Amino acid sequence: MAGRTDLDHKAAAPAHVACYVITVSDTRTEATDTGGRAVVDLLTAAGHQIVGHTIVKDDAELLRDCIGRQFVNPAVQAIITTGGTGITSRDCTYEAVSSMLWKRLDGFGELFRALSYEQIGSGAMMSRALAGVVAGRIIAALPGSEAGVRLALEKLLIPELGHLVREATR
Repeated sequence: MAGRTDLDHKAAAPAHVACYVITVSDTRTEATDTGGRAVVDLLTAAGHQIVGHTIVKDDAELLRDCIGRQFVNPAVQAIITTGGTGITSRDCTYEAVSSMLWKRLDGFGELFRALSYEQIGSGAMMSRALAGVVAGRIIAALPGSEAGVRLALEKLLIPELGHLVREATR
């Protein structure tokens, strides 16, 4: 089928994606998890299903274990993490997620930092947001700030989530 466009691919993509949300933080609680709450609210408002949401400490082994449990859950099509993508000594999300990826979506991090630069300037270089594919599932690691979460979801993930899942499962 020559001549298919990105619009054809998007038209064939699922409109609703089942997502699992993980907040990575040593300090956030359910009451103070504004980033995780924003992920849930924005995905839900866009028509996606939230299969679950948990808070995990900034510990690479704990995070990989939590993510791994979702990869074997047939109900989960995408995992969105928030937090732990910075450069402090405790931030481990980049290392944990990148070590698991089968395919990297380098453009996600590049685009996120470019959009972030427009909003906050040179501090955007400290973000290690990333995305990729593991076992036919999409995983995206977002910053912990609500503003960063909103930027990533509104500008990048929500417009492409169904398309990403379609391509990852082909």
